[in-house]
Amino acid sequence: MNITATLLVQAVSFFFLILFAVKFIWPPLSTAIDERNKRIADGLAAAEKGKAALVEAERKGDAEVKAARERASGVLGDSEKRGAQIVEEAKAAAKAEADRIIAGAREQIASEVAKAKTELREQVAALAVAGAEKILQREVDARSHTEMLNKLKAQL
Repeated sequence: MNITATLLVQAVSFFFLILFAVKFIWPPLSTAIDERNKRIADGLAAAEKGKAALVEAERKGDAEVKAARERASGVLGDSEKRGAQIVEEAKAAAKAEADRIIAGAREQIASEVAKAKTELREQVAALAVAGAEKILQREVDARSHTEMLNKLKAQL
């Protein structure tokens, strides 16, 4: 056989092989490649959506954490205010109690001073009568001089 005929037969065989490949092999292969490209594109789109959802979730999480911190600081501030208020109320109650005790003590002191003055006046009057008895060397009638002794008590 001749080389030209061999080349011609090989060229025709190659042509039929290409025609067979284009007709029967290429369409399913092309479909599979297109499906694969579509799945990859869908996967990439889903990944992008996932990233966006992650960013949104992080943003919402940060917002929730910030809101929780604000609420916590508000509660803390309120509790500090309430604590200060309780301390002030306790101070006011203690001051009122101290004032009441002081007033009671002053009243008691005033009554004891008045009682002491009365006893002192009586003792001075008794001493004055005793002194007058000794001076006069006789007994002084206490009934007759009651008015004089009462005036003396009032002056003392």
